[in-house]
Amino acid sequence: MTMSQKPPVRRTVYTGTFVHTPSLGKLEVLKNAAIGVDEHGVIAFIHKGSHSEDLNPDECPSDVTLESEVRSRVQSLGWGEQCENEERISERNHRGWKHVKGRKDGKGWFFPGFIDTHTHASQYPNTGLFGSSTLLDWLKKYTFPMESSFSRITRARHVYTRAITRSLAHGTTTAAYFATIHVPATNLLADLAYFHGQRAFIGRVCMDSDQNEPCYKDPDAATAIEKTKATITHISTLDPSHSLITPIITPRFAPSCTRASMSALGALAHYESLPIQTHISESPAEVELVASLFPESSSYAGVYDDHGLLTPRTVLAHGVHLTADEKQLISTRGASVSHCALSNSYLSSGLCPVRSLLDFGVNVGLGTDISGGYSPSMLAAAREAAGVSRILASQLPSATKTEKEEVERVKLSVEETLFLATVGGARALGLEKKVGTFEVGKEWDAQEVECGDWTFPEEGNEEGGVVEVEEPAQSGRKERKEQETTNPVELWGTESWAEKVAKWIFTGDDRNVNRVWVRGALVHERERERGPKHLGKSFDLQA
Repeated sequence: MTMSQKPPVRRTVYTGTFVHTPSLGKLEVLKNAAIGVDEHGVIAFIHKGSHSEDLNPDECPSDVTLESEVRSRVQSLGWGEQCENEERISERNHRGWKHVKGRKDGKGWFFPGFIDTHTHASQYPNTGLFGSSTLLDWLKKYTFPMESSFSRITRARHVYTRAITRSLAHGTTTAAYFATIHVPATNLLADLAYFHGQRAFIGRVCMDSDQNEPCYKDPDAATAIEKTKATITHISTLDPSHSLITPIITPRFAPSCTRASMSALGALAHYESLPIQTHISESPAEVELVASLFPESSSYAGVYDDHGLLTPRTVLAHGVHLTADEKQLISTRGASVSHCALSNSYLSSGLCPVRSLLDFGVNVGLGTDISGGYSPSMLAAAREAAGVSRILASQLPSATKTEKEEVERVKLSVEETLFLATVGGARALGLEKKVGTFEVGKEWDAQEVECGDWTFPEEGNEEGGVVEVEEPAQSGRKERKEQETTNPVELWGTESWAEKVAKWIFTGDDRNVNRVWVRGALVHERERERGPKHLGKSFDLQA
């Protein structure tokens, strides 16, 4: 595999509205603001404009004030003059900068890229297939046959390309991927993520236990470790600094691994300073199986702890049926839980008590868990997380004032689910100093969100008069862009910023994602539907 060096990111100033969640439960909205991103894709400055509490547009900084502030900032950084011709920027050895304008009408905003902390790229073709199975039966019926077919590299390329591009189209800038046991296909997943510009954690799945299907397993622990090392070497050659692609140690889950392989994987993660991902306590039957297979361990979490796999860089998918002692252990070790509400619901695995995890001090991110989850959309994962918390709240007693307060506390707010989808995920993957919020020094991983403008027309005094009925196509504005009429989030001009964001969470999808950037590079553009603009032409993906 050969590749040319990627063209440099252009210094860019983004202006418009910026929305993020700097802390759990807090939504910060910066209107008529500006963010400058340097040639390394790092945020160099932020001009905050006005906050969401000031909803009067007349009191926001004027365009003239914003322009003056931006020019002052770029001049102090030595960026030179605004230059929309990117070739001229390159010729000037990066002197000059371009301007990307977001919407100013309150119908769009920039938001940090989503961080999917748990998904299986190889299962993408099975998305939406659940049958009447529960977890363990579903794995045998759908999952293992699909994954075993990735010995065919052509199939792997076809599936992985689609999985990555659809993930990006939904605004996911970082994803933690489970691959398969196959080294060539796993390496290809890393190549494709790098090619398409997605920040990714790539895990070659380890499965050496006799609990696995004979046709789909590692023959022994030594082979599992050897093949895992092969993928680590490949990724370190592809991206030596792991600035975009990072190998992640991936024992599938305790029943699929022997004690020897788990201990060796724990030691390898420690030696290579690598993160770890696996599953835990997804279903009651799985928990019972682990207890029978590892009677010497105190619990499911204890199994991982006993083998050196419970660390501050461990991501545990699901955690639906953890005991209080397990939650405390996970918190003490500094590991994180990836809440996969979609798959938990649709495989009937259970309802994860996220508030309880947070109460124990456990960091929580969100995962789409394709294909247990039915969508690669982190918005879908966030709304399901909110819904599950409400179901859990509905099961609590509510007779007294204290009980009613607890009912409300158990519910996850829109702001909290967005925090889990960004900052929670960043913390889980050790990226909290790089991404998740808009801060100087962090990298520009962002999505541009656009909603449909259905602002009510101006109304006069129609009392006692004749009301003319317009044709449906003419109601509202006389002309509407196709993007407006097909946009699933309809804003009517009466919503507060918190309400706009809530509408996005509960009714939005990939049609709301106009553009996506990773480390300052444009990696998805809905409007023109063309490929990533930052990629070198000589990148060779032939195996």
